[in-house]
Amino acid sequence: MIFKGKVFKFGDNIDTDAIIPARYLNDSSDENLKKHCMEDADPAFSSNISKGDFIVAGNNFGCGSSREHAPRAIKVSGVPVVIAKSFARIFYRNSFNIGLFILEANTDDINNGDMLEVNTDSGEIKNLTKNNVINAKPIPEFMSELVNAGGLMEYARKRVKEGGRR
Repeated sequence: MIFKGKVFKFGDNIDTDAIIPARYLNDSSDENLKKHCMEDADPAFSSNISKGDFIVAGNNFGCGSSREHAPRAIKVSGVPVVIAKSFARIFYRNSFNIGLFILEANTDDINNGDMLEVNTDSGEIKNLTKNNVINAKPIPEFMSELVNAGGLMEYARKRVKEGGRR
């Protein structure tokens, strides 16, 4: 899939509490998650993000607790892909399970406000602002299938409906 959008850049070690603060988890509706997404890292994020924009970060994005609310908050905010140098492993898996693409790539040459075109099939990240290309680590085929199906639950429903065929 190909996505185009603006970059919201964050640093290293953005934890799940910065992505969606625990104080807002008593209401896990999509609207509440969207309203408070990234609030502790950037208080203006939810009012500035547009559908199709990207979160780009440094190392260890999504560290902290194992809550699925963090990638879900990002997804319901309209972000189709998160790009970071590295991800906490539980966030990595939770993202695919809820249907959010994530790409691991060198993000040093991507700045806040840059416009990107991201091809999740090839892993090619075109920085339209700087006119350069960055190649992300390939996404395992099965993980792409999960996201394309809408997440693990939708993937499982589809498999059951098809009689378990892959």
